[in-house]
Amino acid sequence: MRKSHERIAVIDIGKTNAKVVVVDAVTGQEIAVHKTANAVLSGPPYPHYDIEALWQFILKTLKDFAANTGFDALSITTHGASAALLDADGKLALPVLDYEYLYPDTVTVVYRELRPAFSDTFSPLLTGGLNIGAQLHYQKTAFPDAFAKVKTILTYPQYWAYRLTGVAANERTSLGCHTDLWLPYSNQFSPLVEKLDLAERMAPVRSAFDVLGDIRPNLAREIGVTRPVPVYCGIHDSNASLLPYLVDRTLPCTVVSTGTWVVCFAPGARPDSLDSTRDTLVNVDAFGNPVPSSRYMGGREWEMITHELPLSPLEDEWQMLATVIDRGSMLLPSIVKGCGPFPAMEGRWILKPDDAAEIRIAASLYQALMTTTCLDIIRSQGPIIVEGPFAANAIFLAALHSLTGRPVSVSGSQTGTSVGASVLAGSRPRHSVHLVEETIPGLTEYAATWRRLASV
Repeated sequence: MRKSHERIAVIDIGKTNAKVVVVDAVTGQEIAVHKTANAVLSGPPYPHYDIEALWQFILKTLKDFAANTGFDALSITTHGASAALLDADGKLALPVLDYEYLYPDTVTVVYRELRPAFSDTFSPLLTGGLNIGAQLHYQKTAFPDAFAKVKTILTYPQYWAYRLTGVAANERTSLGCHTDLWLPYSNQFSPLVEKLDLAERMAPVRSAFDVLGDIRPNLAREIGVTRPVPVYCGIHDSNASLLPYLVDRTLPCTVVSTGTWVVCFAPGARPDSLDSTRDTLVNVDAFGNPVPSSRYMGGREWEMITHELPLSPLEDEWQMLATVIDRGSMLLPSIVKGCGPFPAMEGRWILKPDDAAEIRIAASLYQALMTTTCLDIIRSQGPIIVEGPFAANAIFLAALHSLTGRPVSVSGSQTGTSVGASVLAGSRPRHSVHLVEETIPGLTEYAATWRRLASV
């Protein structure tokens, strides 16, 4: 029987920012949050995450939480597309590579011949290191001496669990996240693991819900923990956002998780319509079930479009909405090229507005159209739940409701990854969700024009 916890600390490392949160296990409320930037060091030997800076931030924050709010369990969630390569002493044999780094063409061409078929892994060929298999091939090819010292390979959430407990593990949600390393419908490693001669180096696969061990005694003393604190195996961040909505929910349903990436999950759907060229894939949820999914880098695109624009009152944006639609001011995909449902397209404006509020409106409509496209590709069904930062964007939500014609619910949690990871440790957050009532007149013709131009 799972031990009951009152307060759960969650290490939550996103691509842009990292945070450590304390979640109340009964209410699901975040009662303490510390954040820091997730810095990328330029090298050598390649762009990589500042692991030691993150580690010091984690220890300092846990020490503060131990002295103030307190916590009696610890869970972990991180972004995907990252692996940690440990030597025989448990140290990093090579830095944890930034997945946005682009390899030489010679490396990429060889890897394309090595990787398994999409029909087996349901993992699309992506740029840079978005396929962990590509990272491992690059590291092994470019740095053979360092790679020869690799004893153990861990998925990224489980690397932090290892540093806390000394127990090495891999986990399905990270292995099933477009890595090329996993067969989601067979629940086993893909042939690529043998091709790259990695089978003996892959840490054992554990459930996200497993307790790997307690915080190591020396670390417990350092952060001021006076009794054993169990550390749960951990979970990929988008799957952490999905997890709370899988508990006691009837399938099929659809979850739109928004952050740096907008990831659309279709639990209960079949993979028959997935398109390897349009950033569709099969994720694996915390229970080990395959979940057809699609995605694009929506949060990054939103930041690129709007970061210099002043905020405007929502009332003003609603008043200007009809003007944007009637004029046909629209943004075409893709602002971040090389991923999403239109990977080959380069984003451009049609009749770009001069007014900052109108630019934000058009950007919101762009996000809704991109999200709807993702949902159509994976043939998602059932009610739609939106969580994360876009849940606060009223125009995006109204447009999504109008375009899909399906019930759209909004989660009140703005940090679904942290709360989702706390579910591993037994929390059952009570969601404050509400149905979106608003629709947007005149959007059908606007959407038809956008789709026609996006298909060119």
